[in-house]
Amino acid sequence: MRSLFAAPVIRWIALLLLCAAYLQGSIDKALDFGGAIGEMQHFGLAPPALFAVMTIALELGASLLILSGIYRWLGALVLAVFTLIATFMAARFWELPSPQRLATANTFFEHLGLVGGFLLVAWHDLRERRAAST
Repeated sequence: MRSLFAAPVIRWIALLLLCAAYLQGSIDKALDFGGAIGEMQHFGLAPPALFAVMTIALELGASLLILSGIYRWLGALVLAVFTLIATFMAARFWELPSPQRLATANTFFEHLGLVGGFLLVAWHDLRERRAAST
């Protein structure tokens, strides 16, 4: 069983699943750029078009780094920081009334889990690179 989970294809699928929301999000934003601009305006980011372009490039670019294995650690750290910042901007559950607080708190902590996952990816990649260079 251990060898099955150590298989490169299983590892790549796990990385793809970890990046899935960012790939889907960047593609959706690119295909509906007006909606992406509206999302940036909703969060008070100005100029909204610039932030939309930067978000698309960051989500897509960092995901591709992770999936390709080229600077995987960097892509993972970028998505970890991005997710942490976005979570504190978009899922401020402590400011919401009781009926909305629970769902938003769940979203907040799920995103913290993604941050942890990306930190693990970066740690493993850097550890593997260090071991390969010795």
